[in-house]
Amino acid sequence: MNPLHDTLQNTLQVIDNLVWGPPLLILLVGTGLYLTIRLGFIQIRYLPLALSYVFSSKHRTKGDGDVSSFAALCTALSATIGTGNIVGVATAIKMGGPGALFWMWLAALFGMATKYAECLLAVKYREQDANGQMIGGPMYYLEKGVGSKTLAKLFAFFALGVACFGIGTFPQANAIVDAAYLSFEVPKEYTIVILTLLVATVTLGGIKSIASVASKIVPVMAGFYILACLLVLTTQMHALPEAVALVISSAFTGHAAAGGFTGAGIMLAIQSGIARGVFSNESGLGSAPIAAAAAKTDSCVRQGLTSMTGTFFDTIIICTMTGLTLIVTGAWQSEYAGAAMTTYAFAAGLDSAYWGPLMVSIGLMFFAFTTIIGWNYYGERCITYLFGVKAILPYKIVFLVLVASGAFLKLDMIWLIADIVNGLMAVPNLIGLVLLRGVVISESNIYFEQLKVLTAKKTQHAL
Repeated sequence: MNPLHDTLQNTLQVIDNLVWGPPLLILLVGTGLYLTIRLGFIQIRYLPLALSYVFSSKHRTKGDGDVSSFAALCTALSATIGTGNIVGVATAIKMGGPGALFWMWLAALFGMATKYAECLLAVKYREQDANGQMIGGPMYYLEKGVGSKTLAKLFAFFALGVACFGIGTFPQANAIVDAAYLSFEVPKEYTIVILTLLVATVTLGGIKSIASVASKIVPVMAGFYILACLLVLTTQMHALPEAVALVISSAFTGHAAAGGFTGAGIMLAIQSGIARGVFSNESGLGSAPIAAAAAKTDSCVRQGLTSMTGTFFDTIIICTMTGLTLIVTGAWQSEYAGAAMTTYAFAAGLDSAYWGPLMVSIGLMFFAFTTIIGWNYYGERCITYLFGVKAILPYKIVFLVLVASGAFLKLDMIWLIADIVNGLMAVPNLIGLVLLRGVVISESNIYFEQLKVLTAKKTQHAL
């Protein structure tokens, strides 16, 4: 054992527990709950409309912007659908029991309102950079809307930390090289060289290149993973009702130790579910608004509706699929953790020691790769805000170096660092959402009143 390593890890764990303690969780869920109520449960009432915006081509190229509204959503999804959907869900259930999945759902439900608000504000306060590209996100609505450059710079600094030392590099690179080695016996050195070259090829082209790749890969990879989960759930259909009942009951009672599971109380289920859920869908962190600001749209509300579906797809659908797969196969009670637990679940569910793990590895590699390119863009926009467009190329070079080094770091330290900078990033963004709640509500009321009038006219004309 390395005493220095143990001391550093323990210190990081203490910081992580402080950052992700009750105050931040209450702020995250509380902001989403407040917006949900004030906006009249917008994520439920207008989800069909939001989904129609996602899948209807007529809304994708209207207005100013660099990429289509759909491509902006895919860019945001490329950053959110990642290892959190495979590793994060397994970690949450391992720590908090099946009840953690319920709290993931609840956090995602309120998180949809948060995502709507932050992406609405991103489009409302966006501007053009020196290269003529749209740029926006929390740093701009904190400066221009709230009037606080301090909060804006804090957000940009922490978000840059997430891009370089958190979600954007180390966990994803580590996951890819491990998956390639375990499934295909590809040496880590080869994988990291190929990965770095691929990331460079995509990201050096900027938002249009990233969005183009994301809009092609994200729907395919999400569909592939959902299909794989459905195959497992179909084979274990008899256990599905009991699994859902266990998720709900454990959310309010905790769960006793069983098998390789050490047991969990209600508070641990809540904390694990919310923290891992936020890590996965990033609602409230302020990352998705950076991509939303690049969308071609003439309505900040329409983009907010489009963007909030990202949390629905990420957590309500994909994380649920992973969670139920872990529960129906009994993998959550095994001695495994993280990606190994999900791999075990697929192997058991498909009764195949080859195809099950292969599906997880392929899903993990694609999820992790798109997360890297999505977070590269987020970091680029933050570095541009802090230092101007001249800093973009040096940033991209440093980012590629960090991706290349991510394969050789210990995973336990990586997750702690990622968790800490994630939490710190959320704080200024949530403060901004609370202070700008009036703007969100006002813009929403105007849009939906106009929509109501337009719908009435169409109905009258049809008659």
